Amino acid sequence: MSIELSMLVPHAPSLCHKDQVPDFQQDIVAGYKEVTKEIAEIKPDVIVLVSCHWPSTFAHYVDCNPIHKGLLTAQEAPDMITDVPYYYPGDEDLAKKLVEAGKAANIPVEGVYGGHFEWDYGTVVPLRYLVPNEDIPVINLSVTLAANIEETYKWGQVIAKVLQETEKKAVFVSSGALSHNLVRGRHNMPTLSEHALNKQFVDFIMNKNYKAAYQMLPQFSSVAKVESGGRHVAMLLGVIDEDCTPVYYADGQSSGSWNPLISFWKKKVSSLQETADQEYVK
Repeated sequence: MSIELSMLVPHAPSLCHKDQVPDFQQDIVAGYKEVTKEIAEIKPDVIVLVSCHWPSTFAHYVDCNPIHKGLLTAQEAPDMITDVPYYYPGDEDLAKKLVEAGKAANIPVEGVYGGHFEWDYGTVVPLRYLVPNEDIPVINLSVTLAANIEETYKWGQVIAKVLQETEKKAVFVSSGALSHNLVRGRHNMPTLSEHALNKQFVDFIMNKNYKAAYQMLPQFSSVAKVESGGRHVAMLLGVIDEDCTPVYYADGQSSGSWNPLISFWKKKVSSLQETADQEYVK
C-alpha cells in the first residue's frame, strides 16, 4: 500500500518511564500522546524503526526475528533503564525483502536472526509511547558507521521502495536527536551555535525543502555533532519525499542535545498542520 507516516522521534533515557520524565521534557510526552493517537487511527501493519543506539560497524543490519522480547537494561544508563520488559511481534517476510532489496542495490545489508538478540533503548523507549499495547509488528534497523550520508540516504530510498510496493500499511520511525554534543546535566540546552544550526535545519524541514536539508546534513552533523553522524536523519530523508507534509509536535533538551518530534504525512491533515505550525512558531 504505502508509507502512511514517517517520524523523527526522541529517545532520551529520561523518557522511558512516564512518571519520571522531568518538567523540561513534558512537551515531548504530550507530543508523543498526540502522534500515538494518529498511529492508532492509521492501524499500520508494520513499523520500521532505525535506532541510533544500534550502531553497526560495516553492514546495515535488519532484525528479521519473528518475535522481539527481552528485558532491557541500558548499559549507558542502567540507573534510569533497568529490566524494562518488551514483547513485540516482528515481520520476518518483509524484513527479508528489505535485506534482499538492499543487496540488489549493492548496499551491504544483512539480516539478523536469533532469539537472544537484544534491543537498545533507542528502540524500546519510543515504542513504549508509539505502540503501548505491543500489538504492531516491528522491524528494527541499525545505523552503520562505515556508511557515509550518501549511502545511508540511498538505503533509505531502497527501504521506501520496498514499503511502497508492499500491500501493508507502514510507518517509518527514525529514533535520534539532532545536535548531540553531550554534557553532564539533563537540563542543559545545546550551545547557541549548535541551536542555530538545529533551527536552520528544522526550518528547511518545515518548509518542505528536503533537498536543502539533505545538502546541509553533512556539515551540520560535523559541526553540531548530530547523533549517529546524522545517519538516522539521512535514512529518514531517503524515505520521505516532497509529497510528505511535516507536522511539528514538540521538542526538548537532554544533556545538551536537541530532540524534536516531527512527523511526515502522505496526506495533509489541516487540523494537525495548524497545531504544528503553532507549536513550531512557539
